[in-house]
Amino acid sequence: MTGSVHVAAACVNQTPLDWDGNRTNILAAVEQARAADARVLCLPELCITGYGCEDAFHSPSVQQTAWRVLEEIVPETRGMIVCLGLPVMHRNALFNCGCVVVDGRVAGLVGKRFLSGDGLHYEPRWFKPWPQEVRETLARGGDEYPIGDLVFDCGQLKIGLEICEDAWVAARPGGGMSPHGIDVVLNPSASHFAFGKHEIRRRLVLEGSRAMNVSYVYANLMGNEAGRIVYDGGALIAWAGQMVAVGPRFSFQPMQLTHAVVDVATTRMRSAQRASFQPRLGDDHPGEVRCAFDWRPSGGEAAATTKASADASLPAQSVPPETPDLACPLAAPEVARKPTSAAWESAERIKEEEFARAVALGLFDYLRKTRSQGFVVSLSGGADSSACASLVALMVQFAVDELGASHFVERLGHVAGLGEGRDNRQRVRRLLHCVYQSSVNSSQTTRDAAATVAEGIGAEFSEFAIDQFVEGYVGAIERVLGRQLTWEGDDLALQNIQARVRGPGVWLLANVKKMLLLTTSNRSEAAVGYATMDGDTCGGLAPIAGIDKAFLRSWLCWLEKVGPVDARPMPALAAVNRLQPTAELRPQSEGQTDEDDLMPYPVLDWIERAAIRDKRGPVAVFELTRSKFPDQPVEEIHRWVGRFFQLWSRNQWKRERYAPSFHVDDENLDPKTWCRFPIISGGFQRELAELAECVQQLKRRQQDDRPKKDPT
Repeated sequence: MTGSVHVAAACVNQTPLDWDGNRTNILAAVEQARAADARVLCLPELCITGYGCEDAFHSPSVQQTAWRVLEEIVPETRGMIVCLGLPVMHRNALFNCGCVVVDGRVAGLVGKRFLSGDGLHYEPRWFKPWPQEVRETLARGGDEYPIGDLVFDCGQLKIGLEICEDAWVAARPGGGMSPHGIDVVLNPSASHFAFGKHEIRRRLVLEGSRAMNVSYVYANLMGNEAGRIVYDGGALIAWAGQMVAVGPRFSFQPMQLTHAVVDVATTRMRSAQRASFQPRLGDDHPGEVRCAFDWRPSGGEAAATTKASADASLPAQSVPPETPDLACPLAAPEVARKPTSAAWESAERIKEEEFARAVALGLFDYLRKTRSQGFVVSLSGGADSSACASLVALMVQFAVDELGASHFVERLGHVAGLGEGRDNRQRVRRLLHCVYQSSVNSSQTTRDAAATVAEGIGAEFSEFAIDQFVEGYVGAIERVLGRQLTWEGDDLALQNIQARVRGPGVWLLANVKKMLLLTTSNRSEAAVGYATMDGDTCGGLAPIAGIDKAFLRSWLCWLEKVGPVDARPMPALAAVNRLQPTAELRPQSEGQTDEDDLMPYPVLDWIERAAIRDKRGPVAVFELTRSKFPDQPVEEIHRWVGRFFQLWSRNQWKRERYAPSFHVDDENLDPKTWCRFPIISGGFQRELAELAECVQQLKRRQQDDRPKKDPT
């Protein structure tokens, strides 16, 4: 082989058990890589089945169909080396495997060694970890294939695999491959989006390429694959500690290819020059699979090998060398270009940018994959519902900007009336219907705010009163009880019936229009149960249930005044941002606000993180909160901490019933994927009693420390 190799990573938008759709995306990646003259292609983990198959992985038909789809793909890989992910049953156990296909034939399968079993991931429920230094033979359809801890010598290019989590552990498999002269490490991954996580991936890939002195190719899933998780894509190709190419994130395309030429001869020489490198002499890697492969250029590859990275016409980035003496020699300064990533990647408010793009992509794929006709939002004029509506508008803007109007319409081909001749406001109107449902306790201010937001983003807007329905239910129950319901004695019940009555009407509208009803509750409300079941929790999807209220309010102010890079701000949100959050369920004379009902949202979010994310008890949370908010009275902090723990334990049943939400940070409260807690518990009674005693001791000490009056 020559000293350089053209490698590629494909990020694909898969769907669990969508065999034909997944195969189409994989074959498109193979075809585009071939057109770019890439000879080595890495695809994501479990890309044939989809990563989120859950307990369907245990179905024999799923495993069998996955193998048949693999057999359909294999003949299309002639002249290439392609890594594909699928589940494989072997010796009555299921393994998460990377299958290496060389020149149209299966060369072998590598079993994932380190399974992801925390947070969102439950791989040990379905798969077994493959033990180190174990190799066996897999029999399929009369043929036999090596399986296990393998590396591949493909025409004298040595290739190894680290499958997603394998690269996140201290004893990563690549370390054992390096002494055997590995040249390229492929990493097929399914790494979910969370704030700041992409930077961690970059460091893992860069450090892997530096420490092992290899070319490292990382491919990730992309889009909302199975409903809750959003994958941000972001393929990475690194060479000897230098980033050579970076793929786009949050793409609305079905597939994105990132490719680059890497210099294998130089990484080999770098190993020879490194005093710490000690080759494993006397034998080859015990799991080495030798495969004949013809590296002679075909077609335009000879010209392609003079390039440092992907063609400008393809969705990839070239990162120029930071220090020329360490750079891949092929990435010569006169050839290398500045990064072509979206400008938002380096924006000052990166968290706001990531939130907008992750949820917009999640909504787009949810709409597309469920074949719904659009979204309905019960728009109250408050921050939460306004955020949901704004995110739908951003979805339209981001998707049209990337795909173009015609491809946007094509991708949502099941939605009638999108039409190429429409502008974005008309597309938003077709896809989003907002409804303001007023009661006697609603204010003209919130009504005007709701109408202003709907008009500002272009949504269809309707309104109707719910008082007649509330009065009907209240009157019926008063007749049952034989007494009148009063605010003094039945406060929560009278609040809840207003929120609950809003559900049937907006559900009916969504059903008639065949649209998805969006639930507008946020994570802060979920933590303390500040939501009415079958009221404001109505809906099939909860796009903001994974984010806290303090950030959401800050994000809306940013969206009003600044907005995402390459997108317009939404000044109509000023009507919402100047209001104090309120449920408007009590009479207006009481001046109800959310923070009066609960506590200040910044305090609530701080307590939630300390108690739930960090698993601290009431006394520790109290001390931490005192330190964080030193100006707040001790009595108030005591009351807020106690109230949080009581409401948290009392309302787990509500969190169990919330609509599916998008995972956007690693502080999620979703009991089905992230944060489990018993529905019935002791309610922290002993711990809260200890907290009360601690506060009393603190007050006594403060009293004793006060200066005494001079008796003279």
